[in-house]
Amino acid sequence: MKAEKLSRSSEVSNVVLDFSVRTATTHTPQFLGLPQGAWFQEGGFETAGEGVVIGFVDTGIDPTHPSFGDSKSNHPYPVPGHFSGICEVTRDFPSGSCNRKLVGARHFAASAITRGIFNSTQDYASPFDGDGHGTHTAAVAAGNHGIPVIVAGHHFGNASGMAPRSHIAVYKALYKSFGGFAADVVAAIDQAAQDGVDIISLSITPNRRPPGVATFFNPIDMALLSAVKAGIFVVQAAGNTGPSPTSMFSFSPWIFTVGAASHDRVYSNSIFLGNNVTIPGVGLAPGTDESKLYKLIHAHHALSNNDTTVADDMYVGECQDANKFNKDLIKGNLLMCSYSIRFVLGLSTIKRASETAKNLSAAGVVFYMDPYVIGFQLNPVAMKMPSIIIASTNDSKILMQYYNSSLEIDAVSKKIVKFGAAASICGGLKANYGSAAPKVMYYSARGPDPQDSLPHEADILKPNLLAPGSFIWAAWSSVAADSVEFLAGENFALMSGTSMAAPHVTGLAALIKQKFPSFSPAAIGSALSTTASLYDKSGGPIMAQRSYASPELNESPATPFDMGSGFVNASGALNPGLIFDSGYDDYMSFLCGINGSYPVVLNYTGQNCGLYNSSVYGPDLNLPSITISKLNQSRIVQRTVKNTAQNESYSVGWTAPYGVSLKVFPTHFSIGSGEKQILSVLLNATVNSSLSSFGRIGLFGNQGHVLNIPISIMVKISSNTTTS
Repeated sequence: MKAEKLSRSSEVSNVVLDFSVRTATTHTPQFLGLPQGAWFQEGGFETAGEGVVIGFVDTGIDPTHPSFGDSKSNHPYPVPGHFSGICEVTRDFPSGSCNRKLVGARHFAASAITRGIFNSTQDYASPFDGDGHGTHTAAVAAGNHGIPVIVAGHHFGNASGMAPRSHIAVYKALYKSFGGFAADVVAAIDQAAQDGVDIISLSITPNRRPPGVATFFNPIDMALLSAVKAGIFVVQAAGNTGPSPTSMFSFSPWIFTVGAASHDRVYSNSIFLGNNVTIPGVGLAPGTDESKLYKLIHAHHALSNNDTTVADDMYVGECQDANKFNKDLIKGNLLMCSYSIRFVLGLSTIKRASETAKNLSAAGVVFYMDPYVIGFQLNPVAMKMPSIIIASTNDSKILMQYYNSSLEIDAVSKKIVKFGAAASICGGLKANYGSAAPKVMYYSARGPDPQDSLPHEADILKPNLLAPGSFIWAAWSSVAADSVEFLAGENFALMSGTSMAAPHVTGLAALIKQKFPSFSPAAIGSALSTTASLYDKSGGPIMAQRSYASPELNESPATPFDMGSGFVNASGALNPGLIFDSGYDDYMSFLCGINGSYPVVLNYTGQNCGLYNSSVYGPDLNLPSITISKLNQSRIVQRTVKNTAQNESYSVGWTAPYGVSLKVFPTHFSIGSGEKQILSVLLNATVNSSLSSFGRIGLFGNQGHVLNIPISIMVKISSNTTTS
């Protein structure tokens, strides 16, 4: 009733049901070629991103972290004049928390407070980050250059954001204990736009597909449309809901959606057994002495002489309490502990097991995977003492078989008289570099873009682009609690997710904005998309992981629904040549073209669809891609390119999707600086098929510019009778 009354009030433009949302480095600058490429082109890391303000809608920030200090450089570092944001001052976020680097900080929790679930002690009623996620994403995009990454006493190199000279403004709308709500996220977006940020970075997605006429009509996407109208480039994580088709949780054409890819640095650990078998594992930990093997002692076989038995304490194998074990037996040996679902849930921790091993003077810890933890993907965890986690249940079985077969048991007393199994931990502190990268990670959400909750597929390509998202080192909040992936009290964490991929693109967008201040949001997105790479480091096609369990064994070449235009090319994006531009009016025409959308558009924007050309459909938007959910016989699609470089002559080439004949006119054109050229694309269905097929158009300039435009055709209906 209240909502109905409110919606009739002249001061209220729109009332919608609130919904919940969720949160979705040291080496990636090198992997992306920044030191010799994008940074070098713009005068080095000391000026990369200068004058650009990035707004982060996330879990806040730890202002004490060295990644956000403003005293690292002697260069002048003024706060940009176009930014008018403020810094809240609270007990948790005292005066002086902001500086010339961290230029704005606010928090938004009205919706959470109304629901009675806001816990001010755990969640901090301030911009301070009680979780770590927001601190991490801000540092990936714009953290200072050259900050030493020291975790568990080990040095893992120096961290830098993609745009280390950009300014950071924080709009906290997510919280550790409950996540967040759309109403608070919308308030944060609106405030960021009002404050004059240049880019908004969202490493968050809705918890469910929005109901109604179309997925685009949800409060977050519509708030972001207002931001785009104000000239703000908007980046959002695709979501960690992959690898199934239509698992995308970032929907709209005005949002730049980023999927997660691997990069070429891997940390691998292994354990060498006394029977000459080597088992792989994870763990950012030192190894044992290479020259000797250590006795393996299972936690169940090392209980102290008091009355504890495995029957009394079924979790004793997780090594959470040193008092339960016989120190004389474990001292100088390797303690074997079970890694169960309780670790995944946070009920048991690696830190406590490591403390147990240390208190018992063990030489190291070996975690084997409980057979009930199926398909759980583990990030490498930093550990102070020699340690390894055997992440595979099959490899864990091999270890247990060797261990059990090496025990000598007295036939009468049934007691163990000799522990015969021995091993050495090789250590996992040293990074290795491979060539099978980038590849689309199994968790990265996939297209096609769902247009509604059924879902019908939209004529919009999602994701837009891939960026590094796996095993990313970046700043972490000093108060964040223990978790599966990191230890409390540490200043850095190694994280994976599309949440980590999005801020890579955010930072690179800041470099584009710095070089081309007049670029519209669509022009920045076009520069990133058309220059993207289609190949991995070895020159083969980018591969996509297709399953959650054993993702390395289930890979096939990525399609545009996995990777969008491809993997981000930082240097290329700063010199795109041609751009595909579009703006607010184009997006409004597109929304007005959706069946039944008139009243919804009016509710959200206060504007009447009568003002717009409502015969603009998804394929007609001037995007750097062509996506058609249903090609009924034939269709002509037009694209307009604008030249941002010097005069150049282009030739046009293409590869048609299976079941489609394709022609582009003109096949050659010359274009002056600042001029525009229309391209007409004729698509004809040659077979009847409901299988998606893919092609691309290439624009090849005689000054070296090359643009790649992916084509995705889903259902094809031919006038012929051929059926596929």
